[in-house]
Amino acid sequence: MPNERDTGRTRNPRGEGGRLREEILAAAAGLLNETGDSRAVTLRAVARSVGIAAPSIYRHFDGQPAMMLAVVEQDFAALEQSLRAAVDAAGAEPRAQLVAGCQAYLTFAVEHPGSYRAMFGGEWIPELDETITEDRLRSLGDGSMAVIREALGRCVQDGTSSSDSPADDAVALWLGLHGIAHQRASTRIFIGPDGIEDRMIGALAHLV
Repeated sequence: MPNERDTGRTRNPRGEGGRLREEILAAAAGLLNETGDSRAVTLRAVARSVGIAAPSIYRHFDGQPAMMLAVVEQDFAALEQSLRAAVDAAGAEPRAQLVAGCQAYLTFAVEHPGSYRAMFGGEWIPELDETITEDRLRSLGDGSMAVIREALGRCVQDGTSSSDSPADDAVALWLGLHGIAHQRASTRIFIGPDGIEDRMIGALAHLV
């Protein structure tokens, strides 16, 4: 069986297995964004990119679906970080914070098209097992959703939103953002005038 020595790669020092795991995830994410297709993110392709033998990946992931799930979890964490950074940079007004967070969502989808498509489905979605559980899949995006929900809640508190159910309207707002992001990613013929996202945010968030 080939090993890291066969590929010309220098083996990580003992105790630095976490570093190799990070390199594997970085290579998988790079392939995903380069190709835009989760089917291209195979164990063989990732191993070639890192400079290791494909079986070495099994020390860190049970297989390609587990590796892809880890990539998607990493991408959702990056999305949450982008939303929180935008909200924090928007100033003290809740309305501005909410709009900034929503715009950051759309920007993330444009800047990371391959990752974004994989985050919301695709060929990679695995069968459930002991490690890939339904709860783990359902928790994807919880942190990002919380940013939108909290920002909308602050708008309700200061009277700039008339929403009577911020939790439900945050879901509606998320779905609206996803609709725009998906439409822009899948076709050049986008229905709607310039600034349609502002109208949608205002309507779904019940901004006054």
